[in-house]
Amino acid sequence: MSARTAASAASAPGPGARPSDGADVPAGGSLDADTRAVLRSAQPPLRAFAPSVLAGIGTAVSAIALLAASAWLIARAAERPELLYLSAVIVAVRAFALGRGVFRYLERLTGHDAALAQLASVRAGLVRRLVPLAPDGLGRTRRGALLSNLVDDVDELQNLPLRVVHPLAVAGLAAVASVVFTAFLSVPAALVLFACLAVAFALAVWLGWAVGARAERSIAPLRARLSDALLDQLTNLEVLAAYEATDASARRIRAADDALRAAVVRRATAQALTAGAVSLLAGAASLLTLVIAMPALGQGGFTGPALAVVVLLPMAVFEVFGPVPLALASWRQVRAAATRIAETVPSRIPAEIPAETAVDRDAADAQQAPTAQLGAGIALSGVAARWPHAAEDDEEGRLRDVDLQLRPGERVLVTGPSGAGKTTLAHVLVRFLEYSGSYRIDGVEARTLPPDEVRRVVGLCEQTPYLFDESIRQNLLFAHDTADDAELWSVLDRVGLASWVRDRGGLDARVGERGALVSGGQAQRLALARAVLAGFPVLVLDEPTAGVDPAASDALLGDLLGAVGPQQAVLLISHIDVPAASVDRIVRLEAGRLAG
Repeated sequence: MSARTAASAASAPGPGARPSDGADVPAGGSLDADTRAVLRSAQPPLRAFAPSVLAGIGTAVSAIALLAASAWLIARAAERPELLYLSAVIVAVRAFALGRGVFRYLERLTGHDAALAQLASVRAGLVRRLVPLAPDGLGRTRRGALLSNLVDDVDELQNLPLRVVHPLAVAGLAAVASVVFTAFLSVPAALVLFACLAVAFALAVWLGWAVGARAERSIAPLRARLSDALLDQLTNLEVLAAYEATDASARRIRAADDALRAAVVRRATAQALTAGAVSLLAGAASLLTLVIAMPALGQGGFTGPALAVVVLLPMAVFEVFGPVPLALASWRQVRAAATRIAETVPSRIPAEIPAETAVDRDAADAQQAPTAQLGAGIALSGVAARWPHAAEDDEEGRLRDVDLQLRPGERVLVTGPSGAGKTTLAHVLVRFLEYSGSYRIDGVEARTLPPDEVRRVVGLCEQTPYLFDESIRQNLLFAHDTADDAELWSVLDRVGLASWVRDRGGLDARVGERGALVSGGQAQRLALARAVLAGFPVLVLDEPTAGVDPAASDALLGDLLGAVGPQQAVLLISHIDVPAASVDRIVRLEAGRLAG
């Protein structure tokens, strides 16, 4: 378990949606560098992907050769030659029929193996890029949009090698080989085949962009909108019921579902029109070839079997060409998915989020990170910070020139109105936010330490602690995975939960999704139990009594502070008054500055 997880379960993304969550990705124009990087990461290396392309070419050539050989065999057999003249082609027909199946199997096996292996690498890479951003760098991304972008859109990336690169490469090479082969039999027929293939490709491009492109680009944002609506309904059902707003929420879900269904139907319609147009061109190619090649019958060795081959060959070529329109449609979807992923997981970390430092890289190379100790305590001098994506003139939550000291064993209350910067201060202390000025831990500047190392010293219990949909035991073991049951019961007793857990059935009782089966006060006590197990020298309690009955808030606060060891420092953040005897001193934040 990482120190980041032990310090604080990441907050749910904020209510504000990114502008791109519901907007269409532009259809034209060049791809930006971040999108190109995402696309490159989704394409398997040539060594891994080449066997699939070669097997695909084998499948296509076998299918085309099977039809050509069959056409020649039927036409030649009608002339009643000796069986000896047909035996080689009979064997070839059987070989092409078997080869098509074998190559098809190898194509699927090697192609999916390469694509899925690359997809696993893409997921791991995106998670590595997300970790430095969470939680504050993702604060404006809705959970439904984030889920859609990083699950559905990442799944969409596997279509780049499988449904875009592979079919285009196979169809292109097979079409060129077929035109060249046809030219040996009849140059006019080869020209007709080439012209029909070019028209079919242009028609697929035009119809796809004109009819289905907008629907394809809108599907993922509409899917994200539906996910948001469902998450809001499921996670806020009790609030919606209390305000009699469940019908409005259900209407929102139905509207999102209807819009998504309409976009899917429009995309399917465009694909059907394109496939129909390509099929018509396949028939037109055979008819035109027959009309053009017929006058040459009997001249220059152009026989009846050869005529049958050049007339029927376009049908097999267009069967191989059939996936091209779908590949173009898949390219538009993959491109849009890559654009959304690049926007959701930017390659550059915002300036307000701590970036990887040289000491992080050196520690990774040496496999030994520098350690931080509380020692003489924490000292802030002239610290300033702001939230990512905040407007320049947005003063809410911004810190300015804060000086603060916290010594071992000290209890300090930070109070102030909403928006004064109290939570910003908490996130600076655990290095979720970057800062200017000086923030020292036992005399060592915090920005010179890896952020995870800082979070081994400073732990955070947030206003809405995250509880996993697991047992009470597992929720505690996330903080200290080697703790035995005796240690777990001891810490539960310290936070005032032992009797409640016994009444629930013991450590195996579940807390529900996001702690749905426990009250706000019980969730705070479980979060504190995790922090006590983790053994943070400094504990930051951010609004621990928020959402708790005022009559019980003092008792909860007393239990929380009483569970902390005498050498542990506590920074208590609250916008309401607490008993003066509970803390050693009180500081007040107003407009990002310490007052008094």
